[in-house]
Amino acid sequence: MIDELHVLDVALIRDATIQPADGLTVLTGETGAGKSALLSSVKLLMGERADAGAVREGADALVVEGRVFANGRDPDGVVVRRRVSRDGRGRVTVDGRMASVRQLAEEIGSTIDLCGQHEHQRLLQVAHHVELLDAWGQETVSVALEGYRKAFGEARAASKELERTEKMCRSAEERLEEASFVLARIDEVSPQKGELEELEETLPRAEHAEFLMRAAGGAREAISGDDGVLDLLGDALEELRDAARYDERLKPFAASLESDLIDIEDVSLELRRYRDSVDFDPQELDGMQQRMSQLRGLMRSYGPHMEDVFERRAKAEEMVLAANNSEELLSAARCRAKEAEEALLNAADVLDDARRKVAPRFAAMVSEQMAFLEMGTAQLDVSFERLERSQWTNTGPSKVELLYRPAAGLTARPLRRIASGGEVSRVMLACKVVLGEADATQTLVFDEVDAGVGGATAVALASVLERLSTTHQVIVVTHLAQVAVRADRHYVVRKSDAADEDGIPQTTIEPLEGEDRVSEIARMLSGDSSAASLAHAREMLEKTS
Repeated sequence: MIDELHVLDVALIRDATIQPADGLTVLTGETGAGKSALLSSVKLLMGERADAGAVREGADALVVEGRVFANGRDPDGVVVRRRVSRDGRGRVTVDGRMASVRQLAEEIGSTIDLCGQHEHQRLLQVAHHVELLDAWGQETVSVALEGYRKAFGEARAASKELERTEKMCRSAEERLEEASFVLARIDEVSPQKGELEELEETLPRAEHAEFLMRAAGGAREAISGDDGVLDLLGDALEELRDAARYDERLKPFAASLESDLIDIEDVSLELRRYRDSVDFDPQELDGMQQRMSQLRGLMRSYGPHMEDVFERRAKAEEMVLAANNSEELLSAARCRAKEAEEALLNAADVLDDARRKVAPRFAAMVSEQMAFLEMGTAQLDVSFERLERSQWTNTGPSKVELLYRPAAGLTARPLRRIASGGEVSRVMLACKVVLGEADATQTLVFDEVDAGVGGATAVALASVLERLSTTHQVIVVTHLAQVAVRADRHYVVRKSDAADEDGIPQTTIEPLEGEDRVSEIARMLSGDSSAASLAHAREMLEKTS
């Protein structure tokens, strides 16, 4: 939902801001006043392609800023800013962070639908039709669609596994000799998990055992031997104790030294235990060194790490098994692929049945809205075409397309072939009303939806737009007073006759309330502000208030 839109230097708009209502917002004004510039700004906000020609004469760049609440993901909304310079270079930021136009289209564009006679509408994209049907019939379709997508993923995975197995079996026969050699060489050494790390820790101690024993023994002798540290410190302690009888200030020194003696005696004891624990076995050392050499040899050949060696062995073993058991492996993979395809076929039938069940009701309800919009006996049909298996997608196994029947008895044709843009817009409007809250699109922008409409059709169109605004934010560019009086917020677009300081005409966009709104409705009704027109305008506004 668009909370606010700020436009700078777009076409004839120098600086304008609108704050669309949550419900129905209308934009009115004379033809050529600049309403299309505002719609171009909405397109930029949606992530559509920028046109440097839209930059206002005399300006270096155009800027479109908007705060948008996208599907409730952020309670504070996101602030989008898009700048397009005169040389065509552009810049997009979302909440102050740089972003791409593609991100804009995905995050913002997906929540806004611009429904104009000349727009590339979602309704004209056949791929979008099944989404409309599924959204409306989700209670019936959702479980079947979920089951189909699960089966489709499993079938695709089984197919890839079969392809991988076939490739592996073919290459296994060609590379069997090499794989057998690798497997035999690694198994000859038979490395174990964690063995290298343990050797890296214990081998240095074994290689320097004699030095470690000498160091520990020498240190203990210096501490506990004749005239060692313990004897000297013991003598010093006795002297301090004797002297402390005459000066108590020496007692803390004696106590500290006594504590140190205890610690040093403990160190001496631990050094003896360490020396006795060191075992020097030349034969064991030789075995450890040979083992380390073997492991390093494997890492040089298949490394650089031991994990690489284990991985190479696993691949070699798989290759040998594949060569020796290729028929069994292929048979198992083919069986799994066949079972997955059968499950997918069943899920596809269930999904098609669910969609066919809801399609007539959806088409009937849209057709009912079309009739309400004074489209005569025109109808919407839903066609199904089962595709070739290779054309199935995650969406489903069939092409689902909305067809338009201009009148009872005439042939239904694809919507994209409808000549009248007004018809397309009203069919879109009817679909949106039927979808209601099930539609993921939050904001609908209608341009020229009232083209060629008048009389009872205008009243019906206004009623449908008002109803649609209870489930969507609706922004309408209109020439119909019947639509304008239903608005929750009304803006008028005017082109000023007086040029700005640069000598360029400018378009202004202003909110209308009170008597100003009455005057605009009167202008839309009769082109003037006569007493009769004003009275008629007030009457229409009072009826809708």
